[in-house]
Amino acid sequence: MSPYRIVVVDDSPFMRKIISDLINADPDFTVVATAATGTEAVLAAAEWKPDAITMDLEMPEMNGLEALQKIMDSSPLPVIMFSGISEDNTRQTIAALQFGAFDFMRKPSVSMDMLQIGCQLLEKLKIAVQTRKRFSLALKTGSAPPANNIEHGEGKTARSKPGSLDSGSGKSANKPQELPRSGKRESGPPEQIPDVNERSSRPSSANRMGVEGRTEQAPNTSHCSNPGVPEHADVKAGISVPGPAKFEVQRQTFQHLIAIGTSTGGPRALHNVITALPEDLPAPVLVVQHMPPRFTRSLAQRLDSFSKLCVTEAEHGERLAAGTVYIAPGGSHLKLGRDSLGYYISLTNEDAVCGHRPSVDVLFRSLIPHPELQRIAVIMTGMGSDGAQGMKELAASGPAVTIAEAEETCIVYGMPRCAVENGSAKAVLPLHRIAERLINEVTKP
Repeated sequence: MSPYRIVVVDDSPFMRKIISDLINADPDFTVVATAATGTEAVLAAAEWKPDAITMDLEMPEMNGLEALQKIMDSSPLPVIMFSGISEDNTRQTIAALQFGAFDFMRKPSVSMDMLQIGCQLLEKLKIAVQTRKRFSLALKTGSAPPANNIEHGEGKTARSKPGSLDSGSGKSANKPQELPRSGKRESGPPEQIPDVNERSSRPSSANRMGVEGRTEQAPNTSHCSNPGVPEHADVKAGISVPGPAKFEVQRQTFQHLIAIGTSTGGPRALHNVITALPEDLPAPVLVVQHMPPRFTRSLAQRLDSFSKLCVTEAEHGERLAAGTVYIAPGGSHLKLGRDSLGYYISLTNEDAVCGHRPSVDVLFRSLIPHPELQRIAVIMTGMGSDGAQGMKELAASGPAVTIAEAEETCIVYGMPRCAVENGSAKAVLPLHRIAERLINEVTKP
């Protein structure tokens, strides 16, 4: 069989050489062309008709995001983006994934392990070229935000979310309740909070709500944060977590909980499902998307900008509320916790499961001790088997609705396949029908 043909795009001659050498080291691949700008990338894609492309985000003339759009509009093929970890890079990477990029990687540097980078890149390329036909079909059947909203996520509805601040007014859209100046939530035990130094740079709840002015890091102001509230201690659990504010009490009373796990192709799938859910969804949604730290925050911000629901990167000790989507932070497992005051987010830095942290298995298993809730578990596109065993254990623990995305809409039919094959997924649905099923489950008598 002839080697798969790859085009490498990067404005740095040094990086083009490094990436080309990593790819050419595998006899299954050959780099047929390189490009230094987005314009050259579009021309190379048309001329060489490669099986896949690696694309840098930051380039002169036409950047990687713009080139990606043009390639996807003309002849869709798998594109793996190389990204830095700056706030702007992570936002653009999430946009690229939603607009058709197959996957992404951290851009190599001289301080990184090149052998490890090469193995990761070749693994992603092999999955990409092997699933190219399904990838093209999934792009045609899936949905994405309008192309002109890439940078700022202008798809958000004008209606404010519960407890949010009206744009420009500084007043609550629902009640004229003013937030405390500190606005900061207390966390759980320090030993349970991973990546403390990295997490300390995240904006406080007050900043995200806009008490002192809207954060400029987000593409659109998030309305998801709980206001600063008095702290309560649960002696039995040995954990201090925030107590609910008055206007949050109703949203913190729910009978259903939705948990979603996904990996490769997940940002597009999540966009499809989450943006189709109503603002008054009577259940919280917990999400594990395999993704490194920093990128999950940008994913939450972008989904929030298009969704009627609150979408936020989860914080340790955070109280769960209906109508809110909580994205597990990269590098931390997300678990459901409960004490005398209700349900809360528990983040841990325990060992990776199925090679992942966060892990879908860990999330699903954390639902097992809570049969009092109507539990709904969903596995969508992704390579590997993470989530299948956790879903099986959840289904065996008592009543639970278990859903796997159908093969025809998956970018990679790995995780859902495992859930189907082990018998844990009782429903198999194409992507465009998953949101409808979730709504029916949480609203039926």
